[in-house]
Amino acid sequence: MIHLYDTTLRDGSQGEGVVFSIEDKLLIIKALDQLGIHYIEGGYPGSNPKDVDFFKKAQELELKTSEIVPFGSTYYPKYQPEDDPNLKALLDTGSKTVTIFGKTWKLHALDVLRVSPEQNLAIIRESVEFLVSNGRSVIYDAEHFFDGFNDDSAYALDSLQAAADGGAKCLVLCDTNGGRLPLEVQDGVKQVKDKIDLPVGIHAHNDAGVGVANSVLAVQAGVTHVQGTFNGFGERCGNANLSGIIPTLKLKLGLDCISDKQLQLLTQTSRLVSELANLPHDDRQAYVGRSAFAHKGGLHTDAIRKNRLTYEHIDPEKVGNEQRILVSEQAGRGTILKKIEKEYPDRDKNSPEIIALFERMKEAERQGYQYEVAEASFELMTGEIFGHYHPYFQLVGFRVIVEGASTIDMKAEATIKVTGPSGETAHTAADGDGPVNAMDNALRKALEKFYPTLKNVRLTNYKVRVLDTKAGTGAKVRVLLEASDGTDWWGTVGVSENIIQASWEALTESLAYKLYKDRSLRSSSQN
Repeated sequence: MIHLYDTTLRDGSQGEGVVFSIEDKLLIIKALDQLGIHYIEGGYPGSNPKDVDFFKKAQELELKTSEIVPFGSTYYPKYQPEDDPNLKALLDTGSKTVTIFGKTWKLHALDVLRVSPEQNLAIIRESVEFLVSNGRSVIYDAEHFFDGFNDDSAYALDSLQAAADGGAKCLVLCDTNGGRLPLEVQDGVKQVKDKIDLPVGIHAHNDAGVGVANSVLAVQAGVTHVQGTFNGFGERCGNANLSGIIPTLKLKLGLDCISDKQLQLLTQTSRLVSELANLPHDDRQAYVGRSAFAHKGGLHTDAIRKNRLTYEHIDPEKVGNEQRILVSEQAGRGTILKKIEKEYPDRDKNSPEIIALFERMKEAERQGYQYEVAEASFELMTGEIFGHYHPYFQLVGFRVIVEGASTIDMKAEATIKVTGPSGETAHTAADGDGPVNAMDNALRKALEKFYPTLKNVRLTNYKVRVLDTKAGTGAKVRVLLEASDGTDWWGTVGVSENIIQASWEALTESLAYKLYKDRSLRSSSQN
């Protein structure tokens, strides 16, 4: 059994641009518990009132598989263990298991703690001993283990033995600087396993780009406890990515860590963490990225129609992801057929609708449209040609005013008039931080009385590309817009010489797709 230890809430939140509120952290804990993560590191309990409040609320959660673990250090040299505020704060959380880190590298003992190597060993042993004597199980993180081991292997092993003598239940070997290579990590783990009879863990960082590889090889060398963060969030280049480690351990090595059913929650958990961090999800992330099982070339798509193993190393559904067929200027009718065959299994390449869709898409791409990431726009086009999609609202007119004394305090106002499903008219206005935000607010305000589910939709990304830079200010622009309703994510596209018009097109299609998707789900459930 491999025990999984998530440190997204602590180590992950130290990454640049990553901020979680208490509510965000609680949502992540619930998701990780459903996924089957064994330990969730909550952070430093005594660092500030916010963390104290977090641990109080976290302990009130009814978790099925996960244990909330506070994190701290060995006691400060100026204290005794029983007087150390850091160790006291760990006990005050009430958690059964606590994690502390200590100095493994002699350099850090001398230059950071400014204690002798012998004093450092005593601090490690006595810190663990104190926590164990107070009824806690202790996971000991050996900070900078591999660098310390490379510098003075005997002392690094002595530091681990000190933690073992104090009663630690697991010794975690940390590549804190993230610069060690897989074979170095594997060798270090083997030597520790030969010398100390305790469960060993791995905590890798990704500064050399091998955080996942180091973690996997450590497991193959005998590690039974793996630490990491979701999406590789973390300081500098990030931590080892649990989104990649977990499926590799289970699907490639056949190791027991979470159930097959829990593994199917992996992609949505990864995307939830990105969403709550307010960061775009990495499309090219292994296993869980949108592009992980995306196919564009005609030869590739033809091959996977015959056997998906030709270009997919696993079944994407095992990790909760999906196969995607990208339609582009390289796509033929066979590629388009493959993309829509689930919805229209009775069509072939010579069906009138397939030919019409192919010609329509080619003409749109000549005008600058691109559907590789704007799959919602492609689905609406397909639905229209097959007679399944009809507009849910009609634009009567809109106006956008941008004003301000400077670019700093500039504001926008959008006025929109639309007709709803029964021909009734809605005429609304709304402010925004920019023209697109104002249009989004006004359009949603107008449509929500007809379609309340649109309240759940929010824009997650907005990109503009100038298609012909030589045309200067008269050039066409392509707007790619991404949106989410908290469950699904989709993209739409708009093209025009007018950026407002292009944005409007992408925006209206985004909301229309939500309504189209909901209607399709209702139809499926009724059948």
